[in-house]
Amino acid sequence: MKTERRSLIKKLFASVAGIAGIGAASKVQAEAAPEKEVGSVEMYQDVPLFSGHTKFNNLVFVAGKGAHFEGDITAHTKHVLDELEKELIKAGSSMEKVLKCSVFLHDLNDYKLMNEAYKGRFGSKPPCRTTVAVYGGVPGDSLVEIDCIAYV
Repeated sequence: MKTERRSLIKKLFASVAGIAGIGAASKVQAEAAPEKEVGSVEMYQDVPLFSGHTKFNNLVFVAGKGAHFEGDITAHTKHVLDELEKELIKAGSSMEKVLKCSVFLHDLNDYKLMNEAYKGRFGSKPPCRTTVAVYGGVPGDSLVEIDCIAYV
């Protein structure tokens, strides 16, 4: 109990000293942050706009993918999921390693058919997911856009 209290008091003094700008008794060595890796970069008028994916430590963040062609929500969803899978493979990951997806629908009435096309694409342990209908629609002509976070 006495040791716990002493440890707590040391931490309190160290944090107060840090806030006040006074050197703390024990310095924590700052580790250099790992550098992020980026996949193919989309350009807009010779200016880098965004990366297809970004890796940081063992995480992969895949940019939103859309389907910019004539078709229904089923065709668009299948195409977008195929594009996500290609980007994940480029990054050294896979659909089974996806932790989180965000789904953006042009029209919430497409939810049921999008869900049918989505079903089973991430293996037996699907990622958590957020699905929203976007006010004003998805950019371009896509009926759906999906991004994700995975691990390698």
